[in-house]
Amino acid sequence: MKTRILLVAGLLINSLAYASDSLKLDSLKPRLIAASPSKNVRNVNGVLFKYYDEEDHFKPKKVNGLGMGFNVMGIFLPPLMLFTLQPDHWNLNDDYVIVPREKMNTINGLQLSLINMEPTVTNGLEINVSSNINTYAVTNGVSVSPFFNLHHEMKGVSVAPLANIGQKCRGIQIGLYNQCKDFRGIQIGGWNENGRRKLPLINWNFKKQKVDKTL
Repeated sequence: MKTRILLVAGLLINSLAYASDSLKLDSLKPRLIAASPSKNVRNVNGVLFKYYDEEDHFKPKKVNGLGMGFNVMGIFLPPLMLFTLQPDHWNLNDDYVIVPREKMNTINGLQLSLINMEPTVTNGLEINVSSNINTYAVTNGVSVSPFFNLHHEMKGVSVAPLANIGQKCRGIQIGLYNQCKDFRGIQIGGWNENGRRKLPLINWNFKKQKVDKTL
C-alpha cells in the first residue's frame, strides 16, 4: 500500500514538473499574433496587441513586427497636458531611472500606440498619439507624434508639432519646442534647448557634454 502511495505521489510530482516546463517552453515559443497582458507570451514574430501590463506583473516581450497599443488614456492625455503644463515643466528628470534592457519590451519594426506606459526599446518607427508616459523609453530610428514626443534615450529623428523632450538624444529634433539635456545633433523649431545653449529656430551641438543627473 505504501509503495502504491509513493508511486502515485511520484507520478503526480513528475506530471506537475512536466506541466511547468511545458508552460515555460510555450511562453518562449514565438507567436504570429498575440495579446498582452499575458503570462504566456514572450516572443512575437508578427503582431502584438497590447493594453497595459501593470508594473508588478510586467513581463518583457520581444516583438519582431508590429506592436499596437490600445490604452484609451492616450486619447485624453494630450489636452490635459497642454492646459496644465508650462514649458519649464516639460522634462523627464523626475522619473529618470535607467531600466536594464532585459527588463524592457523590445520592438523591432513598428510601434503604433495611443500611449505607451511600459518600458520599451523601439528599433524602427514609433508612432504614438501621447508618446511614452511614466515609463523608460528608448527609440532607435524615427519617432512621430501628432502632439509631443517624450524619450529618455533617442537615436535618430524625433518629430512632433508641439514638443520633443529627451534626456539623452543623438540625432534631430523637429517641433515647436525641443529640449534635451544630453544632446548631440540638430534641433529645429520655435525654441530649442540643449545642455550647451538655448536658441530659437535652430540649435546644435556635436561635442560631448557633461551632464549633471542630479538636476
